[in-house]
Amino acid sequence: MSITGEKIRIARAMRIPKMEQQELLAKLQVEGLDISQSILSKIENGKRPVYDIELKTFAKVLDVSVDWLLGEMDIP
Repeated sequence: MSITGEKIRIARAMRIPKMEQQELLAKLQVEGLDISQSILSKIENGKRPVYDIELKTFAKVLDVSVDWLLGEMDIP
């Protein structure tokens, strides 16, 4: 299982109110990362890796560090 996908799911859940997948996808698209809901689900469930360019965009949109998404830090 991918720790990054799990961290993306956790980061969405930590938001108040919780960020739904569709909202995340819209924010990613604004940043130039156009992925489908099925791809996001695969990422969050560890069935698809997160590529480096995607990682930076996820971190920016979710307002967390890349290091946290990679499991290198305890605090987002």
